[in-house]
Amino acid sequence: MFPKNIKIVLSLICLALSIFQFFESEIGNGIALIILALMFIFLYFKNEIILISFLKLRKQDFDGTLKWLNRIKNPKSALTTKQYGYYNFLHGLIESQKNLTKAEKFFKKAISLGLNMKHDLAMAKLSLAGILMQKRRKREATSLLIEAKKLDKQGMLSEQIKMMQKQMKRI
Repeated sequence: MFPKNIKIVLSLICLALSIFQFFESEIGNGIALIILALMFIFLYFKNEIILISFLKLRKQDFDGTLKWLNRIKNPKSALTTKQYGYYNFLHGLIESQKNLTKAEKFFKKAISLGLNMKHDLAMAKLSLAGILMQKRRKREATSLLIEAKKLDKQGMLSEQIKMMQKQMKRI
């Protein structure tokens, strides 16, 4: 809920206070303040609203996910590049239920910005390939499926990829 610059300032203040507490022989307070500073640093890299949105999405609550995502005002400046990628990824997942053209735009933006985890990037490419396949753009969908297969090292999406490749043969 705090802007990213304020999170850094708060972490620095907590760190300075913890050092002061160590000099005052208040070890417990110093450790607690270091943990608090680490929490602010963690939330700098992982936006709390995006984390809550992912939890809502896991429960298939698309309206709740959209409600939380709409709380981010001016996401380009409020989020880091990867967080903005996840913001677009979540919007793409929500829009894929309603409007494929908007979902395609969001997934392309998320892929261009990048996602931290290769599995998420593979999922974004697989979803975009599905949208392109429905729009009869077979060449683009095939290349995205190949890229998704390369990114899916653990084989978590292998069933979906195989199923999509079978559907592509029918087109």
